[in-house]
Amino acid sequence: MRQRREELRVRLTEFVLAAIDGSRELSDDELRDLIEQSIRAHTKELALSVQERLTGRRDVFHALRGLDVLQDMMDDPEITEIMVNGPDDIFYEKDGELFRSEARFSGEQKLADVIQKIAAGVNRAVNEANPIVDARLPDGSRVNVVLPPVSLVGPAVTIRKFPKERITMERLIELESISPEAAAQLQTLVKAGYNIFVSGGTGSGKTTMLNALSDAIPADERVVTIEDSAELQLSGIPNLVRLEMRNANAEGNRAITIRDLIKTSLRMRPSRIVVGEVRDAASIDMLQSLNTGHNGMSTGHANSPADMLSRIETMTLLGEEIPLLAVRKQIAAAIEIIIQLGRLRDKTRKVLEITEIVACVDGEIELNPLFVFREVGETADGRILGELRPTGNRLKRQGKLQAAGLRLPETLEVV
Repeated sequence: MRQRREELRVRLTEFVLAAIDGSRELSDDELRDLIEQSIRAHTKELALSVQERLTGRRDVFHALRGLDVLQDMMDDPEITEIMVNGPDDIFYEKDGELFRSEARFSGEQKLADVIQKIAAGVNRAVNEANPIVDARLPDGSRVNVVLPPVSLVGPAVTIRKFPKERITMERLIELESISPEAAAQLQTLVKAGYNIFVSGGTGSGKTTMLNALSDAIPADERVVTIEDSAELQLSGIPNLVRLEMRNANAEGNRAITIRDLIKTSLRMRPSRIVVGEVRDAASIDMLQSLNTGHNGMSTGHANSPADMLSRIETMTLLGEEIPLLAVRKQIAAAIEIIIQLGRLRDKTRKVLEITEIVACVDGEIELNPLFVFREVGETADGRILGELRPTGNRLKRQGKLQAAGLRLPETLEVV
């Protein structure tokens, strides 16, 4: 069945390509009409059934205007990630579990064509000289491509899909990813301009949390977002500037890095700077911007708040020769709140900890946990039972709250 469908996809695509007038660009509707004409003309020759005619129309259109065999997975709202390990091995994530797809590309050249289409859509080049590239699709989905000879299994493509509907803090509460009390406190802290870092592992929901937090940014602020590949979905902010890094050209020149963008953002009169992710020496520029009167938020990969601080230290030291004590003092002064996210064994995503960074005392950064997730059991079907509960510790850095005329909502119980 699958082999027959692949054969029809290839044959019908060839017929349509032969019929296309190359002197002008066809609209989507015109292309669909041409596909229908080709199918009618070759129905008898190919012995097409009614079902094959229906799937053929969709498959050929996806091959020419979409992402070929990946398009059905892109259109499935329950699939959150797609992983391609060469033309014959395609996997996808659904409900937190990985599955192997029956779909196959017709060959490595077809996969290469899809990769070039993705890269061209964001004006980026990917080839043997530049075999690794990050890109995005028109719907905001994030794409990572690794080509041979770096990838030994053939072209490797990873697509992190964005949900069709933007996830808000209210939706995170419905999903039990965060408690209402913690969400209310975080929204107040964002309004007051606290500098917040969202930490977590791959696929833990860092970008989703950053998007949800951004809803609490006052509408009268000027916000500058900085990303390696634009995927943030900030809404309700009229004065918004989105910046995206640029890779070097074929000669290795004219790259625009995250560090460059952070530096230039300081001259753009930002009320708040939102960096999609800090993963290298750009951390020193981020710290300096937060220590010079700018409010900001960012994300980073780490397994705990303490690990996140350690990573920021390491990234900063790799970028500049600064004494460790000076780095820790800068971190403690710049970052005020860390939100730790995690993906539990039942595949759910949770806020595991909300911690305040108090100060650097005797060379060590002092942490003040405000909320901690406590696991209390497990259902028969493996679903983890637990709750993000307040620790009873009070926020010590009250300055920004007082300046903004705000107070944190009172919590009702402690762990």
